[in-house]
Amino acid sequence: MTSPPEPVRHGHRRQPLSVALLLALLAGCSLMPDYQRPAAPIAEQWPTLPASASDSRAAVDLPWQTLFSAPKLRQLVQLALDNNRDLRIAALNIEKARAQYRIQRAELIPQVGLTANDTAQRTPASLSTSGSAYVSRSYSLGVGISAYELDLFGRLRSLKEEALQSYLATAATQRATHISLIAEVAGSYLTLAADQDLQRLTHDTLRSRQKSYALQLTRAQVGNASQLDLRQAEGELESARADVLSADKQVALDRNALELLVGAPVPAELLPGSGALGKLLGVHEIPPGLPSDLLRNRPDILAAEHTLIGANADIGAARAAFFPSISLTTSAGRASGELSALFDHGGSSWSFVPQITLPIFSAGRLSAQLAVSEANRDIAVAQYEQAIQSAFREVADALAQRSVIDAQLSAQRRRTQAAQAAFDLVQLRYANGVASYLEVLDAQRTLYAAQQTLIQTELAQQSSLVTLYKALGGGWSEATDGQLAHAATGTGGPRTTPGA
Repeated sequence: MTSPPEPVRHGHRRQPLSVALLLALLAGCSLMPDYQRPAAPIAEQWPTLPASASDSRAAVDLPWQTLFSAPKLRQLVQLALDNNRDLRIAALNIEKARAQYRIQRAELIPQVGLTANDTAQRTPASLSTSGSAYVSRSYSLGVGISAYELDLFGRLRSLKEEALQSYLATAATQRATHISLIAEVAGSYLTLAADQDLQRLTHDTLRSRQKSYALQLTRAQVGNASQLDLRQAEGELESARADVLSADKQVALDRNALELLVGAPVPAELLPGSGALGKLLGVHEIPPGLPSDLLRNRPDILAAEHTLIGANADIGAARAAFFPSISLTTSAGRASGELSALFDHGGSSWSFVPQITLPIFSAGRLSAQLAVSEANRDIAVAQYEQAIQSAFREVADALAQRSVIDAQLSAQRRRTQAAQAAFDLVQLRYANGVASYLEVLDAQRTLYAAQQTLIQTELAQQSSLVTLYKALGGGWSEATDGQLAHAATGTGGPRTTPGA
C-alpha cells in the first residue's frame, strides 16, 4: 500500500505566508497518481477468423442502417430508439451525472452571496451598566464569499476529475445500452421471422397430416388399410395439431417481447413477411479487425476505463486530506445601529477571516480512507481487465460460430433436400404397394425435423452476424453520440479521451 505523502517542508529560509500562498496558488499542485492504462490481457490476434471478408469496413464504421437491409426492420429499430424505456433511463442517468459534475466543478469557484441581517438583543438590568434593561439593535448589508477553499493540494480538482470520469462512464454505459438495444431488437425480429416460418411449416404439416388421416380412414373403411395404420395416422395428426398450437403461442410471445423492446405497439405492417428471414440483413460478413480495436470501440470497456481513471483521481483527494486546508470567508458592506442610517457616511464595514486546518490526530481515519481509495483503484483495474477479457471472448465466440455457420447451413439444406426426395420416393412406393405405411411415417418425421432444423440454422446464421456486430462495438457513431447527448442534456457534455 502506498504510504501517505509527506507534508511539504521549507528550507532554512522562512518566507512570508502571503508569498507562500501565492506560489502555491500559482503552482496548483496535484497529488493524483499519474494514470497508466493497464496492458490488455488478451492475445494480439483472434484465434478464429471467418472464411471470407467481403466488406472492407470495420464494424464501428458500419451504421446499423446499412447492416439491416429490410426497411421494416430499420423502421422498427428507430421506433425502439425513440421509445425504449431502458434507453430513456440511460439518457436521464447521463443528465444526472452531468449535473453532478457541474456541481463538483463549481466548488473550484468562489460562491458570492448577498447577506442582510437585523440583530436585536435585550440586556437585563443586572448586566446593564446603567442599571436598566435595554434592547440594542444592529443592521448590516454585505456581499461576500463564504468558506471558499483554496485548492492548494488538488483535493477539489481530484474530486472534479472523479465526477467527470463518472459522467463519461455513464455516457459510455448509455452507448452500450444503445448498441445492445439495436442488437436485441434485430435478434427478436429475426427470431419472430423464424418462428413465423416455423408456424407456417406446422400449419402446412397439419394440413398434410389431415389429408393423410382422411386417406387412411377411407382405406380402412373399404378394408385396404389396417386399424394400426389408421391409428398411427391419427397420432401424427394430433401431434401436428399440438405443434401448431405451440407455434402460435411462440409467435405471440415473440411479438410481446418485441413490443417490450420497442416500447410501443408494433404496427402490423412492420412485422416480417413470409420467407423474410434470409432477406433482413444487407451485409454478409464483418471484418473483426485487431483485438486492440476493442479498447476504442467497446463502450463497456470505455466505461470501465473511465471508472478506473475516476478511482485513480479519488486517490489524489485522499492524499490531499493529509495536508492543510485553507478556507476564506470575506464580506464587505454597510453596518449601522439604526436602519435609517445604514447607508450614511462612515457606515462601511468589511471582514476577512482566513482559516487553516491541519489534521494532527484522526485515529487512522485518513490512512484508512487512502487505503480504501487505493483498494477501489485496484478493484477498478481488475474490472477493466475483466471487461477486456469478456469482450475478447464474445468476439472470439462469434467468430468461431461465423467460421462454420455457412457450411452448417449448406449441409442442412442438402439434408432437407435429401429428406424431401426420400419422402417423395417412399410415397410413390407406398402408392404402388411396395412400402409400408410405417416407412411413410418415418419419412414424414425425418422431413419435418429437417425442415425445422433448416429454419433454426438460418436463424443462427443471421443472428451470428448481429452478435458479431454488437461484440465489435458496432451500431454507434459520433453523430449518434451528439444527438443523444443533446437529447439528454440540451447541450453537448464534457468529453475527454481515456488515457490521452
